[in-house]
Amino acid sequence: MPREKTAYKELRKAKRRHFRNISAKTELKTFAKKFEKLVASKKSDEAGKMIKTLMSKLNKAAAKGIIHKNTASRKISRLMKRLASSKA
Repeated sequence: MPREKTAYKELRKAKRRHFRNISAKTELKTFAKKFEKLVASKKSDEAGKMIKTLMSKLNKAAAKGIIHKNTASRKISRLMKRLASSKA
């Protein structure tokens, strides 16, 4: 257990950050699943709108350090490729 008062505060901060990061990652997964469902059901117009919000959320998560920027870039690339193949 920590001895210093500041160490206790760091534990509290780490716990808050942990829950924030978990909820953000869960939200990203949920949006990705919704997008996949739209692509599978051939609703490309709705999927196009959904991908804009999903890209925004991925970029925000990367900016905040929740996920790595290259991971966000890779996921966006794969989602765009999936959307293009569904339209063709």
